[in-house]
Amino acid sequence: MMKKRTWRKQHKWLGLVMCFFMLMFCLSGILLNHRSLIKDVNVSRKYLPGRYEYHDWNGGLLRGTIRLNDNSVLLYGNGGIWLTDSKASSFIDFNQGLPIGADDRQIRNIVKMQDILFAVSPFGLYRYGEQGAWHEVKIPLVDGEKLSDIASHGDTLLVLSRSFVYTALPPYTTFKRIQVQAPRDYDGKVTAFRTVWLLHSGELFGMAGKLVVDAIAIILVLLCVTGFVFWLRPKRKTLLQISLQLHDKIGRYTIILTLLIALTGWCLRPPVMIALVLNKIPALPGTTLRSENPWNDKLRMVRYDEALHDWLLSTSEGFYSLNLGMASHVGTASVRKITSAPPVSVMGLNVLQKDGKGRWLCGSFCGLFVWDRQHAKAIDYFTGKPAPKKSGAPFGQKAIAGLSLDFETVPNLKETRAAKQVASKHDASQTETVPIVTAEYYEGTSAIAQPASMNQLPMSLWNVALEVHSGRIFIGSIATYVFIFVMGILALWCLWSGYRIRLAKKRKNRFGQKPKSTKGNVS
Repeated sequence: MMKKRTWRKQHKWLGLVMCFFMLMFCLSGILLNHRSLIKDVNVSRKYLPGRYEYHDWNGGLLRGTIRLNDNSVLLYGNGGIWLTDSKASSFIDFNQGLPIGADDRQIRNIVKMQDILFAVSPFGLYRYGEQGAWHEVKIPLVDGEKLSDIASHGDTLLVLSRSFVYTALPPYTTFKRIQVQAPRDYDGKVTAFRTVWLLHSGELFGMAGKLVVDAIAIILVLLCVTGFVFWLRPKRKTLLQISLQLHDKIGRYTIILTLLIALTGWCLRPPVMIALVLNKIPALPGTTLRSENPWNDKLRMVRYDEALHDWLLSTSEGFYSLNLGMASHVGTASVRKITSAPPVSVMGLNVLQKDGKGRWLCGSFCGLFVWDRQHAKAIDYFTGKPAPKKSGAPFGQKAIAGLSLDFETVPNLKETRAAKQVASKHDASQTETVPIVTAEYYEGTSAIAQPASMNQLPMSLWNVALEVHSGRIFIGSIATYVFIFVMGILALWCLWSGYRIRLAKKRKNRFGQKPKSTKGNVS
């Protein structure tokens, strides 16, 4: 067993190293827990590291496009909506009427129904109309429910939230909420990852749980501040004594809670994350996971498949065929599992669009796949090889964030043409007549030029908090695999070493030994 002096040294130096990062974790975590309260707050990218500037349509700035007429195209993504032409020669701001918050302008999809345009972001549905501006359309959402997609078929408008389906008919002012029925293989289990995720944020127990986690974050802030003050050894003995007493008592009485927060946060990044994603456990009773809705927070994207006459539904559980047959009358819709679907990253699907030959282009952070539903066949768009059965790592060699089929002639199509040539070697039918522009999350695309005026479009405060909390703001994308793993271990050891110091003091007092002076030590 280590001596008390060794525990003290480890606690002091680990605490000093971790102090700044722990403060950042705590403050950013509180912000992440209350997204709806800060969704209108923006942060200028000029105050962030240079890698956060948009370039070449990276970072989800290009998610998709929709053609308005022969020479007008709307481009949308995380920076809002922009009007351009079929050659992407110029871009005009098309965000009039949308909220100014960057979070509100993370456009998931746009549909055109006759002469009506609808756009959806996580926080609202918008209709383009009077005075050349967007106007919000009210939907009877459950408190805290976020929207994920929009689609249409005939005169039916379908809005997808993360938990329900909403449909409307002309004039599209009244929406009916539809509950998606449980699939045949539904067992009520959830991934261990989701359980740990919600436990870490406190959302597992609703708003009360979030507030408790907020309180734990404040406790960790107090531990950091009091420990740092004690290390500085201020001349005022009263301040020194108060700092020591608070540090000791707060740390002692909250050790289980602080260890739990550090441990669950450590588990949410590789390598532990991978094991949690691959394993399912029963939903814990009395928590938000034990929902009457089997699709609570699981719905992601939806499209109507003209060839098979059904709605293609992408979820966190895979692809399903959605039947809305009698849904408008009974308020529920049935689903059927699709087993031939290509892999999708655990981060979710970003692209679901048909190519010129009627096949589905499915893009996520694990790549882009061409899916022929009718023949139950899927291939890698870039290699032409059969798609793997499982998604594998959250990020593949090609982290697809967006795609467009609406640009006729663009200055640089080396990437897309090379991809088509590779695919055509495996299947002569792969050759496309329409250029496919793919945008990767980190690299974007060189196929079309991005205006320099978009480089510093604002980032939402919530997204800045996410970058801080994940560590990416400090060391870049490598933080996903390294930063939290290392920092989590250091944080756990720092907390445990402080507790071991307290145990050593108790042991000495129990046997009648007079504790040594704390001068020069951090307790």
